[in-house]
Amino acid sequence: MNGSKIILCNDLKYAQNHVLEALDIPIVKTFFEEEFKVEHAQAVIREAYIAEERTKVLVLSALSYNLFAQNALLKLLEEPPRNIWFILISRSKNALLPTVRSRMQMEILEAPKVETTLDLDLSHLDLEDIFAFLKVHRNSSKDELKTLIQLLLTHAVGEAGIPLNERELSLFDMALELAELNTRAQNILSMLLLTLYEAKMRQR
Repeated sequence: MNGSKIILCNDLKYAQNHVLEALDIPIVKTFFEEEFKVEHAQAVIREAYIAEERTKVLVLSALSYNLFAQNALLKLLEEPPRNIWFILISRSKNALLPTVRSRMQMEILEAPKVETTLDLDLSHLDLEDIFAFLKVHRNSSKDELKTLIQLLLTHAVGEAGIPLNERELSLFDMALELAELNTRAQNILSMLLLTLYEAKMRQR
């Protein structure tokens, strides 16, 4: 029986580790990308057609899946070579075409709740701090991102005492809405941090 499936999880890192630890399969090949593009699909196709006497699992994981890349995989997913299984990991089923979803079983994996702290001193915010913070949190899960947005706001108006006008405050509401729509954490956090930096500069 083919063990191919789609796994939905809001924390890709957790899902990747969970899948790799749970697999009791001798041959596993991983394709972990930020955006799964046509060249990645071509690499998967090449790997799938390397004959194996034992079961081989190809694990795909990405923040987003290019539509052309998904279309390139359709025939392979429908008629996989002998002993080849596929596991696709995604944050949302909407990131995958209905034609892809219809070819595979779907499972939802719940990641454990993670306490997120704000490792950033907003009172002395500079561009170097912003860059370092984004590097650490650029791929935060949806829940982690929403927590970070709320922490940034409460720390900014509380401990740091940064004066935010009505437009700037509304950006935090918009950020939460964007997080709910699975917008990339890096884009949302960049917008908010640069807004806080500009507001901080006004104090001088």
